[in-house]
Amino acid sequence: MKERFFMQEVLPEAFKTMVAMDKYTTTTNVSPLHREMIKVRASQLNGCAYCLDKHSADARKLGETVERQLLLSAWRESPQFTEEERIILAMTDEVTLISQRGLTEETYNKALACFGMETTAQLLMHIICINAWNRIGIATHRVPGQHYPIAAQ
Repeated sequence: MKERFFMQEVLPEAFKTMVAMDKYTTTTNVSPLHREMIKVRASQLNGCAYCLDKHSADARKLGETVERQLLLSAWRESPQFTEEERIILAMTDEVTLISQRGLTEETYNKALACFGMETTAQLLMHIICINAWNRIGIATHRVPGQHYPIAAQ
């Protein structure tokens, strides 16, 4: 598969806006490892090979184990994930697959009880951001392993 075009070159202002949104997410209460977990899980669901490659490597640099990464696609059946992580993963699944049923009241209420309103909103922004990057990566045929020099992604 050949990359179609590089969004930063074709629409630099739009790309800069995406980078700014991504950069904002690094300032939230969400831990770096949980941010990468969201990115990997959403990328699995969306089938974005570029983002899976990049964010799996980033998660390992932060100390994530290969075992947990392999079990991420079966997180509901895997005892390796904490209750907080299960809420984050449920939110990621439900928002990424939004046309199926959206963010359920059950998951939303668990998130509020566990994280509070502000961090729940921040988690949503993380999920929304990676879903946007996934759509750019898939639509433009980003090639896994080819990381371009940008501020954040």
